[in-house]
Amino acid sequence: MSISFYGQNKKDSLEIKQVALDYIEAQHNVKPEQFEQAAHPRMVKRTFWTNKKTGKEYLRETFTDAMILLAETYNQDKDKFPENPKKEVIILDIYDKVASVKLIADDWIDYMHIVKLNGKWQLVNVLWQFNDAKKH
Repeated sequence: MSISFYGQNKKDSLEIKQVALDYIEAQHNVKPEQFEQAAHPRMVKRTFWTNKKTGKEYLRETFTDAMILLAETYNQDKDKFPENPKKEVIILDIYDKVASVKLIADDWIDYMHIVKLNGKWQLVNVLWQFNDAKKH
């Protein structure tokens, strides 16, 4: 396996990592504005889900506006995450103005695509799953 870092510099790496952290910390800290600054308005988040009646799996999608609302409401009672939540960010690849990132959180894994538009790194795609796939 080869990893290319064409055009990568330390500033880009730090900014890419910050996008991933803003994505998860917005939920931890109930800060929708933190998510909004990290995500492109047309971001799509996807996972597989299971229809409980039929057992059939399907693709479930969430968009930027729903994620902003989630960041605003999900952890209001400060009971959705451990006191020191896990948030390991691994940059898998950077090529010029695109990056692929893996976020390891407490209960799930997120694979992210981040793009640099007009000088700003923004989250455009997320593919995720629970650590326990049966939760889907």
